Amino acid sequence: MTIPYNKPFIVGKELYYIAQAVTQHGHLAGDGPFTKLCSSWLEQELSCQKVLLTNSCTAALEMSALLCDIQPGDEVILPSFTFVSTANAFVLRGAVPVFVDIRQDTLNMDERLLESVITPKTKAIVPVHYAGRGCAMREILSIADANGLAVIEDAAQALMSSYEGKKLGTLGTLGCISFHETKNIISGEGGALLINDEQMLERAEIIWEKGTNRKKFFRGQVDKYTWVDVGSSFLPSELVAAFLYSQLEHAAEIISKRRQICNYYRDELQQLAIAGMVTLPLDSADDSINGHIFHILARNSRERDDLLNFLKGRGVHAVFHYIPLHSSPAGLRYGRAGTTMQVTDDISSRIIRLPLYYGMSETEQNVVIQALYDYFEGGYELPIVHSSVAAAL
Repeated sequence: MTIPYNKPFIVGKELYYIAQAVTQHGHLAGDGPFTKLCSSWLEQELSCQKVLLTNSCTAALEMSALLCDIQPGDEVILPSFTFVSTANAFVLRGAVPVFVDIRQDTLNMDERLLESVITPKTKAIVPVHYAGRGCAMREILSIADANGLAVIEDAAQALMSSYEGKKLGTLGTLGCISFHETKNIISGEGGALLINDEQMLERAEIIWEKGTNRKKFFRGQVDKYTWVDVGSSFLPSELVAAFLYSQLEHAAEIISKRRQICNYYRDELQQLAIAGMVTLPLDSADDSINGHIFHILARNSRERDDLLNFLKGRGVHAVFHYIPLHSSPAGLRYGRAGTTMQVTDDISSRIIRLPLYYGMSETEQNVVIQALYDYFEGGYELPIVHSSVAAAL
């Protein structure tokens, strides 16, 4: 049996809605009926002032850089343990990414380091909610407010996760969501910009519409539209929005299933964790985390690489994660490390993400779990539920 790391899926009326967009609505370009339905759903479910669908989370981050008026020479604080888009969006505006280390427990930006790296050039803080787990937003927002800084939440992995009762992506100045096929709710490629500062609403629409006041024209507020600001083609097509809307209709079901998978991994791998063979993610007593990633930490980098090869040989496609940005060729060229990166370097060398996708069966999970126990060869007796799986391997 082969277990992929991720598997795109259809959960409802995705294909039906795509057909509707083509045959009934007669609108395939951006900002059509399904785009509006998705935006309204997100605004209501997230309690967000305004949501603009984008063709990726990368695009949402790039819009954020424009909206926050990031200029050449400005500094933007972000973790090194993140995807390249988090930094690229600001480098494109001429800014310098200032990398900070992450926490050992949450793998999120270490908020205790922020004040030490703020300079007169600092313009924004970009917390990344790793694996859908919220950063310490109360502290981050307090520091940002005291220093007059924008907070742009990279919530690519965090749709429907929450922090102190509020949805991630809605706490900062702006929030950025991803619907890439590897995320919980998918549209292949896709994203959304969450606008939480009403003073940015009008300009966000202009940037979104290639720098024109086209939205005002369609609302009858102007008799023609024209080029009024910088912008780009950030809108997804109606085909993408149609697929996405069906996924959003089933968001609660999808996220509940992913949480269930994470809980099962946690329960069944406890023996390895107790024996000190692996480290499991920080536990969460509530439903504030959306079940995006379940990772384990090996004891060292050699064992991590060996374990990945062993799992691959068993047909289990587990993967590592980010190569730290601060030591990458582009990171060295465009940014700088504002703190020591001891935790980032350590975690990135030991992390393994286990297969996790909507529709993953308990039998498939048992194959992964059995392979992990077999690797360590420690004689740790598996629960009886795995006996039939072990016999089949």
